[in-house]
Amino acid sequence: MFNLWWGMLFIVVNFALFLACYRLFGRAGLYAWIGFATVVANIQVTKTIELSLFSFGIIMTLGNTIYTTISMSTDMLNEKYGPQAARKAVWFGFFTLIASTIMMQMALVFQPQETDFAQESLQTIFGLMPRLAAGSLLAYLISQFLDVQVYGYLRRRFGAKNQFWIRTNVSTGVSQLVDSLVFCTVAFAGIYTLNEWLQIVFTTYIFKFIISVLSTPVLYWARSFKLKEELHQ
Repeated sequence: MFNLWWGMLFIVVNFALFLACYRLFGRAGLYAWIGFATVVANIQVTKTIELSLFSFGIIMTLGNTIYTTISMSTDMLNEKYGPQAARKAVWFGFFTLIASTIMMQMALVFQPQETDFAQESLQTIFGLMPRLAAGSLLAYLISQFLDVQVYGYLRRRFGAKNQFWIRTNVSTGVSQLVDSLVFCTVAFAGIYTLNEWLQIVFTTYIFKFIISVLSTPVLYWARSFKLKEELHQ
């Protein structure tokens, strides 16, 4: 039960930091958060935990919570600044993911000094198989651009002032499903049985979707912020 209660606090802290970053730094804060979140999510995903829920133990990876805040950021950029700003943010996050991967892979090649204690741990965290890295990069790029497109379509369909909760949940729900399918297919196809693969996809997606629904009031709160940069536009 500890992981369940700690996980709830973990979600609250993620949302609070997202709000603080936007409130303090405005539009630039959303770009910064996306760059930060893409890197941290791919570090956290290397850790697996067991979540006890209704007498069932669900094995899952970390990283889903902060990964969901990336979609929250692009949705907020789309809402406040338009689809072009959201697409720019997707490319920004993709660049930070590529750059951090390249830099850490190069860092691992250096021969450690005899008393070094970090190499083995860094190798465990950042020395991921190319297949996992490719799955993560491809899933991120496809799902985030899809999120921007679906959100933009729903905004035009229902109007800018109406049904904000529909467009943010539907766009994130669709993009997260595609993200889970792409990543699990590239990373795990042929490694697990079809039944095991389906379980991984299902549990990963359901958890992301639950967090997305929980983020709805957070996005409404963020949308209500009156920032100086917006007042002068």
